[in-house]
Amino acid sequence: MPAHAPTMTLPRTSRVDTADELLTLLNAATTEPRPDIQLEALMLAVAADLPVLLWGEPGIGKTAALTQLAESLDLPLTTVIASVHEPLDFSGLPVIGDDPTTHGVPLAPPDWAVRLVRAGRGLLFLDELSTAPPAVQAALLRLVLERRIGALQLPAGVRIVAAANPRSSAADGWELSPPLANRFVHLNWMHDPEVVVRGLGGIWPRASLPELDPEKFPAAVAFARRAVCELLTARPALVHRLPSGEARRGGAWPSPRSWEMTVRLIAFATAAGAGNDVMSLLIRGTVGDGPGFELLTSIDRMDLPDPEALLADPDAAELPERGDLRQVVLDGVVAAIRRKPTRARWDAAWSLLVRAVETGAPDLVVVPATTLATLRREDWDVPAAIDQLGGMVSVSRTANQAANRVAVQVKR
Repeated sequence: MPAHAPTMTLPRTSRVDTADELLTLLNAATTEPRPDIQLEALMLAVAADLPVLLWGEPGIGKTAALTQLAESLDLPLTTVIASVHEPLDFSGLPVIGDDPTTHGVPLAPPDWAVRLVRAGRGLLFLDELSTAPPAVQAALLRLVLERRIGALQLPAGVRIVAAANPRSSAADGWELSPPLANRFVHLNWMHDPEVVVRGLGGIWPRASLPELDPEKFPAAVAFARRAVCELLTARPALVHRLPSGEARRGGAWPSPRSWEMTVRLIAFATAAGAGNDVMSLLIRGTVGDGPGFELLTSIDRMDLPDPEALLADPDAAELPERGDLRQVVLDGVVAAIRRKPTRARWDAAWSLLVRAVETGAPDLVVVPATTLATLRREDWDVPAAIDQLGGMVSVSRTANQAANRVAVQVKR
């Protein structure tokens, strides 16, 4: 019988190299520009040099987003798992020198902090923040707010981003302490199924730092300050409101510190021309949903036209396109007539309503037209503008009925 040929055995290193080739192919991916309000909000908060805390369930890509963020900003990424460190790792390790009674006991920083100082810039990623015990969270307060670790001051080029899982899904999780939570911009991180599918196919979204327009800086700062100050002037109770529940205290809530952060974020978002969705994420992530929605509503109404200016020149009036804002403006015009009723102003208001019908949804005019009709005085003729609205609402009849009622009351 013929002898069998000897079996060739590949060296172990060759088998490993072959596996590495397959891993290289699996890891190969390209990127594409894709609008993402979460990434845009994160980018703006990082640009504004504010600490950001990403909340999300395990495995949805928070760490991957931070890695991409660091690459997009060309910043070296330093990851620190907060839950595996001791408080002294963040407050500084005491080192006894030659004569402690003369020189004291200095607090030595950890090696990763020294590397950040040497680099002069970087992205510090504090992962698993919700699994850090209270003592570690307390030690992190100075790092997050003052950027100090022991006697070491982190340079201005270092940005801080943290990630946490909700307590329900965190391993031995803790609620965030209110002082630490109030130092962050909180962003809820959600996965987009379409992005995940394209990413698994080898194409991930590419983030880029929003472009800030220097020409908008003065106006952006003035707008941000006016927006916050007008709200807090009208609603002073919102200046500081510590939530009653423990879980809510570990999120975003209003305080003088978080309102100051809000001013900065509004200015950056305005200078970058960010959309309303991004602005909403940033504001609600800093002062909470309730105060955030109040501020967003106040901002919507800040640039509404003055009713008196509209009444002065109704033919040139420019009304908001959004239906809710247009309704507010028309109601304001009717309120202005109620405060100061004159024939000329009443006629001007009808001209405004006609313009509103010509440029928007007619149904928005029904309530203000009906109310305006009831304000007619006995000696005021019904303006021709009412006839143009006749097909929509029978306001002419309402006006005549209102005039008759006024006449009867006068005779009595």
